[in-house]
Amino acid sequence: MVTRRLPAPVEAELTRAFDARLNRDDHPLTPAELQDALRSADALLPTVSDRITAATLAVEPLRTRILANYGVGFNHIDVAAAKARGVVVTNTPEVLTDDTADDAIMLMLMVARRAGEGERQVRSGAWTGWRPTHLLGTKVSGKTLGLIGLGRIGRAVARRARHGFGMRVVFHDPYPPPAEVVAELAAEPRATVEDVLREADFVSLHSPATPETRHLMNAARLALMRPTAFLINTARGDIVDEAALVAALERRHIAGAALDVYEKEPLVTPALLTMENVVLLPHLGSATQETRVAMGMRALDNLMAFFAGTAPRDRVV
Repeated sequence: MVTRRLPAPVEAELTRAFDARLNRDDHPLTPAELQDALRSADALLPTVSDRITAATLAVEPLRTRILANYGVGFNHIDVAAAKARGVVVTNTPEVLTDDTADDAIMLMLMVARRAGEGERQVRSGAWTGWRPTHLLGTKVSGKTLGLIGLGRIGRAVARRARHGFGMRVVFHDPYPPPAEVVAELAAEPRATVEDVLREADFVSLHSPATPETRHLMNAARLALMRPTAFLINTARGDIVDEAALVAALERRHIAGAALDVYEKEPLVTPALLTMENVVLLPHLGSATQETRVAMGMRALDNLMAFFAGTAPRDRVV
């Protein structure tokens, strides 16, 4: 059972390899529909928008033996409950690294150079022509980028920032990559998140969504950022306390924010919608034709391996 429409080449391969049930009208499955799928399908291919909780997995009889998740993040799946019920969970890492890193850089440029404001002015007819003081933004080249998390995507962002914009990169990661990787990036480690926040002109979040990282960016930490600094989030929405972010923006404790993910996605905190110094995108991190096809093929590879009796390479539990 495939919970959402996937790019056509992926659906074609799934249909060729399996008795695949596709979600033809692309509607979000309800908890009851997810449970029906778990009762009737040997495998489920869910996406980030499908919340598979312990209650969802408590169905009887449970036929599904593998959740081949379409995406690298799997915080929407109760992996402990899946493991307890003997259900394998896989994800699709690596294939979306570059696109998500590009997304973070795009957001940084958009919010710094006030691109969203500018486009709105042009489209609305409010632009009256060039003038020296119109929509003055913030220079990106040569500034300090602070990364919270230096996994695959964080490293790809660091590489782009360092070599593309001559930025100084500082980071905090409780599980940092090997020293040679850090040296190649010319990235400077910091002992705490707070140390990064005090130093950075741009703060980009690349932490996984776990109970420990929920509201990692809270009121106290936002208050440590420079009043000229910007926050970028392409990781997971609940890493940021959106109410605290709104308050920090309203009080001008920080200069702006650029978000691709949201705390209660797809709902967005209403105040953010009214703010000109905020860039808001609809979860486009991996949204290229090439990568979305690659993600599907990676999920298919995991399914093929599992049903062939071999270990899927992207097994989470």
